[in-house]
Amino acid sequence: MKCPFCSAADTKVIDSRPADDNSSIRRRRQCETCGKRFTTYEKLETMPLMVIKKDESRENYDRAKIESGVLHSCHKRPVSTQQIDALIDSIENQIFNMEEKEVPTSVIGELVMDKLKDLDEVAYVRFASVYREFKDIGTFMEELGKLLKK
Repeated sequence: MKCPFCSAADTKVIDSRPADDNSSIRRRRQCETCGKRFTTYEKLETMPLMVIKKDESRENYDRAKIESGVLHSCHKRPVSTQQIDALIDSIENQIFNMEEKEVPTSVIGELVMDKLKDLDEVAYVRFASVYREFKDIGTFMEELGKLLKK
């Protein structure tokens, strides 16, 4: 592991424990050269998950795409970055625990909407309006009606 401060290759592990989500290992390290400490998270590398897009093309799963959509939905909402990270971790756990190694974007989109609905209703409506490509106010009001019934 290279030190992020001085780029030296010699570092030692000071502490090792499971991360909060139990899907990775948190390691506290110290550089042998400059003495500074830093934290790393290690995850088991698995076979890459493929996402099947609407046009039937396939691409590697990219957490940043979900993160971007959720961040846009939660813009100026009382949602912390920790809540967003936990939401995305939860979605990833569900996706990676599926038997399939190819997941349609529709499955991922529905998971995101389901989690957002519980987190923040305004963020949910924002995400749904883009994801479901509302064409007119009627479709938008229909979705709001479903939300209000619950």
